[in-house]
Amino acid sequence: MRKLEHFPNLVTMFFTRAATEGDKPFLWHKAGGEWVSLSWADAATKVASLAAALTAIGLKRGDRVMLVSENRPEWCISDLAIMAAGCVTVPTYVTNTERDHAHIIENSGAKAIIVSNAKLAKTLLPAAIRSYDAKIIIGMDDLRPTQGLEVHGWNRLIDQHPTTAAGAAARATFTREDLACIIYTSGTGGAPRGVMQHHGAILHNCAGCTAVISEEFGWEDEVFLSFLPLSHAYEHTGGQHFAIGLGGQIYYAEGLDKLAANIEETRPTIMFVVPRLFEVLRTRISKAIEKQGGLSQKLLAQALEIGARDYAGTLRLRDRPMQLVVNTVFKPKIAKKFGGRIKAMVSGGAPLTPEVGIFFQSLGLTFLQGYGQTEAAPVISCNRPSAGLKMDTVGPALVDTEVKIAEDGEILVRGELVMHGYWRNDAETARVLKVDGREPDKGPWLHTGDIGLIDDRGRIKITDRKKDIIVNDKGDNVAPQKVEGMLTLQNEIAQAMIYGDRKPYMVAVLVPDPEWTQEWCARNGNACDFKKLAQSPDYRAALNAAVERVNADLSVIERVRRFIIADEAFTIENEQLTPSLKIRRHVLKAAYSTKLDGLYKG
Repeated sequence: MRKLEHFPNLVTMFFTRAATEGDKPFLWHKAGGEWVSLSWADAATKVASLAAALTAIGLKRGDRVMLVSENRPEWCISDLAIMAAGCVTVPTYVTNTERDHAHIIENSGAKAIIVSNAKLAKTLLPAAIRSYDAKIIIGMDDLRPTQGLEVHGWNRLIDQHPTTAAGAAARATFTREDLACIIYTSGTGGAPRGVMQHHGAILHNCAGCTAVISEEFGWEDEVFLSFLPLSHAYEHTGGQHFAIGLGGQIYYAEGLDKLAANIEETRPTIMFVVPRLFEVLRTRISKAIEKQGGLSQKLLAQALEIGARDYAGTLRLRDRPMQLVVNTVFKPKIAKKFGGRIKAMVSGGAPLTPEVGIFFQSLGLTFLQGYGQTEAAPVISCNRPSAGLKMDTVGPALVDTEVKIAEDGEILVRGELVMHGYWRNDAETARVLKVDGREPDKGPWLHTGDIGLIDDRGRIKITDRKKDIIVNDKGDNVAPQKVEGMLTLQNEIAQAMIYGDRKPYMVAVLVPDPEWTQEWCARNGNACDFKKLAQSPDYRAALNAAVERVNADLSVIERVRRFIIADEAFTIENEQLTPSLKIRRHVLKAAYSTKLDGLYKG
């Protein structure tokens, strides 16, 4: 098995790979309808020059630099340059609102911001202007001068500070313990918390993922297609730094709408994906084959039937002839749609429905489900064929990663992958990181907030979630308390619970405010029969106006798209509130899940 070398930091890993790969293609993007590459050597020179420029304009070691951009080559170069300058990357989502940006700027104390274009700068610059520290703005594309801000052009900075990759590599004296990035993730209180990921945490993940790929499939010339947001820890580590560690090529997808075409064009060997993508692809594949009818439809049915039996270990001898037909006639056609050389598609960021995994496994696509958290850089475990693929588990822990189950069933994780804590949040850090007094030298256990077990083959199975964070079907985190709190600030809404775990968007159960309802009825000449009002289009429209006012201040992933009206108020008596007046989510879900699930239909 080929192992990843032991690097002192992420910058050294990059410059080491760049020196070896030289003029080979590294980063690809679409321009004028064609894929255009940037070589390892050219990327290294840009990283070195941008790092020198950041130092020249006044940034010092340890300073935080925000990075706001869609996936593109400049994202990777900027991230590496920030670290090469001794600074700390603070990636943020392109969907963030002005208020989100303001919180992260203030909390991180960012001194500079790299932003891709004027469109993204529109919500960012007002927050920067009001901030105390973030006065340096660097635009990947040209930005107009803005009063109160020091605006630079990304390419101009690189051109004005030429230096060599070798020189920058020699200056990368950081250790694995040094802070590499602060990735903000939603907390139970609503305000995003900054997870401090050190160089060693991400390098630990890269080594662990390399071991999985090397053991199971061999490590050769790997090709990655990057389409999940690089501001998410999953893509940041898996789609970027892991790819660098392998000396792989990275293609940046044009967008989800062109993903299928991009897969066929780029022919990736490894893809990091979220369950929602597979649910969409399963539907598309099934419908496309259904339209073809005839032999294709029969072969799909046979492939799924045989695949299900093979997965369950009940394959019969008489299935072998049809299995041979499926393998030689049907599966190669499916493989071609995915580029023809996929080694593995790794699903993470949100729970996977086992049926979806079995579907793709039946079509001959190796499907590995992983588990992790931003607080663990983020990969903790990953399924692998040699351990026996079981779709309701998330596989064994990565190499050099300790996992155990606490007395209350919570999954605990220990190792170099565990974060150093939450930025400027000692209380939350103390809540989730706890050192075993009997083993103080082994570092803290990360309390994941997930409930699970470890089976007899070392595979982790997630059975429940202690924490309230909602993880949508794309792996984005939504803090329900934040949204619910904003909803109940509206005069029209007394109580609310949002819902959307593993779903494409948020929906809600609303309890209208009784006093507002009485006033609405008086204004509109309606009798206040609450059951009839729940069916009134005008009454619902008034409630919807309140929801839309809240949505205007929320990011895209947090917005409430649809809602139902509760049958009654949440009370202690009906057990929908705790004695301390917190909502009991499991009770409300039991009461309303059928209606809430119905909001996703039609």
